Amino acid sequence: MNVLEKLRERTGELVDLDCVAMLLSWDQLVMMPSDGADARSQQLGTLARLNHERARDEVLGEWLAELEGASLDGVDGDIVRLARRDWERARRVPEELAAELASAGVEGQQRWQEARAADDFAMFAPALERNVQLAREYGACVAADGLTPYEGLLGDYDFGLRADDLRRLFGALAEALPPLVGEAERCSPPRTLEVPVSAQQGAVAGTLARLGVDPASWRVDVSAHPFTAWMGRGDTRVTTRYSDGNVESLLSSLHEYGHALYERQIDPTLARTNVGRGTSMSVHESQSKVWENHVARSPAFAELMAGELGAAGFPIAAEELYASMVGVQRSLIRVSADALTYPLHIILRFELELALIEGDLEVAELPEVWRQGVRRLLDLEVPSDALGCLQDVHWGAGSFGYFPSYALGCLIAAQLWEALERELGPREQDLRAGEMGAIQAWLGERVHRHGRRLDTTELVERATGSPLSIDPFIRYVQPLTQPRH
Repeated sequence: MNVLEKLRERTGELVDLDCVAMLLSWDQLVMMPSDGADARSQQLGTLARLNHERARDEVLGEWLAELEGASLDGVDGDIVRLARRDWERARRVPEELAAELASAGVEGQQRWQEARAADDFAMFAPALERNVQLAREYGACVAADGLTPYEGLLGDYDFGLRADDLRRLFGALAEALPPLVGEAERCSPPRTLEVPVSAQQGAVAGTLARLGVDPASWRVDVSAHPFTAWMGRGDTRVTTRYSDGNVESLLSSLHEYGHALYERQIDPTLARTNVGRGTSMSVHESQSKVWENHVARSPAFAELMAGELGAAGFPIAAEELYASMVGVQRSLIRVSADALTYPLHIILRFELELALIEGDLEVAELPEVWRQGVRRLLDLEVPSDALGCLQDVHWGAGSFGYFPSYALGCLIAAQLWEALERELGPREQDLRAGEMGAIQAWLGERVHRHGRRLDTTELVERATGSPLSIDPFIRYVQPLTQPRH
């Protein structure tokens, strides 16, 4: 093999290891008996070590050095460019730091669980302090070209994003959204539906089938927290969850479908390469939000889902179903927030994790500063740390720089949807009829097929013709502040 072929084969091996790890994780969350947890932890740890060793192997550096200056166009050029980026990031992290990060993440999650159950932040604080310090060290290792440690952390999730860009976008959102919340609560109050699980299951199955989900290459299962896994183009697995009395399962199943469709529509020629997956967490979140917010939460698609619920034995008016999915009510809990207030939860977490990493906020100050932030952004009082700064596992697991992708996904989705309708025309008729081919094809052409060949900001500009902006999202939520007739 020549050097490029060797590099392609190594990146293919790394993809294989990632897919095997994803399969083991899927099994752990969906199928594995609980007593298998210890063995599964060891198995995943072994895979992570093997992956890290092969990702930072010096021979990769030798191959990349041989390819330096080579005239490579198209996919080959992108494979080499991203292989160099990934290798340089991996080799900057000492083995000892990588091991300590993994250990601290496991311990941090355990301490977080105990502290949340006891509503006692002090139980979690030492583990969080360790995670913050390790995150600073890791961020400093992977940051390059004058970036800050926090921007180094962002690179794991959204390469190329800068803290100042996030400050600008989220600062504008923090000003624009709170004044809309009161009117939206008055005009679009939450509705509660008593939908039995059996009807939800039938409606989810019928809706996904209309979108092309078939058992030959898909699995739809149940898990405690919905997620998506992909082991190859012919093996896509999504999960949802059901509980009596709500329609969360309808929204979560469409959300996970968006993640899955993204990976399925990447150019097949990129399969088993380092560019053959979604480019970033924010773009991935945008694809789930396109289907959750702009499809599932539309009046036209509510007619289709109401028909599916009726066929499953739960007759309901489309207007009532729609009202239950777009209701606005401020909440202390991020995961139960409505479409309008959800970004405010993410803004708070971004502000706080940035301050923690930059040293402007001490861990001991976090509960009180969290309360102040909730008061400022949502006008709510936080009665306990369990309902405040202990509600999310991310920092306990050592994940800093992840949270911004949730709000960025909402913004990108709104901007993509406006561009889609500007080019294809309004989609109400297709949504009402369950005809999704045009939407799927547009997303495939503008977003999905590129894989990692385009980073977040370049992809958004190419797909929509404009830099990322909050304006389309504001236009998306504005109708929630108007009386419905």
